[in-house]
Amino acid sequence: MDDEISRLILATIAEVAEPLETKEIEEKIREHANLRNATRSIVFYRLQNLRGEGKIKGKFVGPGKGVWVWWAKKEVEYGKKE
Repeated sequence: MDDEISRLILATIAEVAEPLETKEIEEKIREHANLRNATRSIVFYRLQNLRGEGKIKGKFVGPGKGVWVWWAKKEVEYGKKE
């Protein structure tokens, strides 16, 4: 999926060092761009698609309703010495 919301999600996740909750990502996207269709449901749908495509990582945390947290997928090279 390659649309404006998805690109903003990837940029938002890439620029932070810690995982973000869905609500935080939604707020940051609304700050960056005036997107009327960037509802929580659409942002969550795009996050799930990006996770399915392997571009980001996400995990459901907490009891009950809980929350999803999302972070950038970083390639790790094992065995590489610095």
